[in-house]
Order: sequence, then C-alpha cells, then structure tokens
Amino acid sequence: MMENLRSQTEAALRELLEAARLREGDVLVVGCSSSEAAGQKIGTASSLEIAEAILEGFLPLLEERGILLAAQCCEHLNRALILERAAAVRLGLPQVNVLPQPKAGGSFATAAYRRFRDPAAVESIQAQAGMDIGNTLIGMHLAPVAVPVRLSIRRIGEAPLVCARTRPKFIGGERAVYDSRLL
Repeated sequence: MMENLRSQTEAALRELLEAARLREGDVLVVGCSSSEAAGQKIGTASSLEIAEAILEGFLPLLEERGILLAAQCCEHLNRALILERAAAVRLGLPQVNVLPQPKAGGSFATAAYRRFRDPAAVESIQAQAGMDIGNTLIGMHLAPVAVPVRLSIRRIGEAPLVCARTRPKFIGGERAVYDSRLL
C-alpha cells in the first residue's frame, strides 16, 4: 500500500507540475489527511507511515526542480505551514513556534517537519500551486487567482484529490492586452 501511495502521489505531482508550469523558487502548498488516504474520516486515523509514503512521492521531484514544499498543518494549528527555514527567510515569512504532532498538526506536517533539514513553521503563504489530499482546505494559502487543475489521478489512496494553480490577476479593462504565457 505504501508504495502505491508514493507512486500515485508522484504521478499526480508530475501532472500538476506540467499544468501549473512551476519554476524554480515557486511554492507548492500541500494539505494531506492520512486518515482520508486510509479510507477513514479526516482526523480519526492519523498515520505517520502513510504520511511519510506520500511525502516521499513529493520530495525527490520538487528538490530536483527547486520547487519549495509548504506542508499544511491541520485545523488544530490553524492550518499553519511547515517548510524549510531558508525558504521562509527568503520569502520573508515570520516564523511561529509550534511543533506539529500527528493529532495536533497532522501526520503529513509532522512527517515534513521530521524530514526537512531545518524546518520552520509559518502562519501563511501565497503559493503558486496546491494539492489538497483529503479535503484539507488549502485555498487560504494560494495566491490569487486560483485556477482548478483536473488530473487523471482523482485520489491518493482513498482520499479525494483536488489541485489548483494560480495566475496573475487581469487588470486594465477592455483595451488591455494580456501575456498568454501567464494564463
């Protein structure tokens, strides 16, 4: 099961990266319910083993492309985010003091905190793309304007998968001309 979760995650990530056209230094926010991935109600069956398998589906490809991962905590930590401290500093995000736990922060954020070289927690971010595994509500951490991305992969394990990319806002009215590369 763990290898299946890892491979589903990697395949979904490859599709999202292609659709979102993320560049080095961009941020991908991920919310993940390990309970939902296991087929249980969110918050009822937290599993570090499942979270670690899913995290393994993200890290190699994101590191290879220089894309930053922001792992969203659960509602018990107000959906704070875990990322590498260097990324938080580069993005000018103030650090907050919290250590995610499987039942207070979620297994995915806990796994990320344990795996990152120098983890930091922040309260908010404006990511260029997002992946929501199990209805964790990542929208508050996406930059305006969010655009849904439909993937061929609809679930990670048993958890529903919803993805988004962002694009710059259109400004200027009816005479404005837009850069099609930014759509």
